[in-house]
Amino acid sequence: MSRIALLMLIGFCVTATARGEVPFAANVVRDAEGGVIRGDVEAKRLALMFTGDQFGKSAVPILDALAKRQIKGSFFLTGGFVKQELLRPALRRMVEEGHYVGPHSDSHPLYAPWADRQKSLVTATFFKEDLQKNIDGLRAAGVLIAGDPILFVPPYEWYNAEQVAWSDAIGVGLINFTPGSGSNRDYAREGDRAFVSSQQILDDVLAYEQKDPHGLNGFLLLLHLGSGRRDPFHPRLGTLCDELSRRGYEFARVDELLAPARAK
Repeated sequence: MSRIALLMLIGFCVTATARGEVPFAANVVRDAEGGVIRGDVEAKRLALMFTGDQFGKSAVPILDALAKRQIKGSFFLTGGFVKQELLRPALRRMVEEGHYVGPHSDSHPLYAPWADRQKSLVTATFFKEDLQKNIDGLRAAGVLIAGDPILFVPPYEWYNAEQVAWSDAIGVGLINFTPGSGSNRDYAREGDRAFVSSQQILDDVLAYEQKDPHGLNGFLLLLHLGSGRRDPFHPRLGTLCDELSRRGYEFARVDELLAPARAK
């Protein structure tokens, strides 16, 4: 057996064993790297996911918009976010108001080159230690409870199959946003070639809902808690939620959206 084939077999065995620790529904959608990127496409439910690192200006307005509509969201935070005293009130609200809160790495490193995704820029040891530090910080802040399943959105929402296997090996479920809607572009600041206005992002999400054969069913819709841009998306979040509700969608925490159906 070749070295590559042996490594692939070892990786499969680790993944197959560890995935049982984070139960996913059988009908979740995975990308080519093995990350979970969508829930049941037959159910008119979606999850709003928010990632946060050093910026958190949108956190409170987002929480206010969700609270007004009694919507539960899912927040993925780095160590850099959790350690900021100014953001602690928002963090407490996430917990008290029943949202899901999970890790987004401690130091927000880039795991793989943008132009060569199959190459890892971090070692397995660094990956595990950095992620564990993030998890420990969330537990110290009273967010995560030992023994609960942990879902994880990688920094920059960029990773490869190695990171999926490493995550599985420590019992953490790696997930990512569902591609297509362009909601994740709200990170780009003015002057960035990826920048589009918040109104354009809203329009594109709603247009994609009509374009995708499954609409936004099972969607993991990603937005950010801040990036320093002058045109943040949060003033339009309420409009987005109201329109999707009008179109018949139900909002769910990501752990609930991706979990196996409970036996009746």
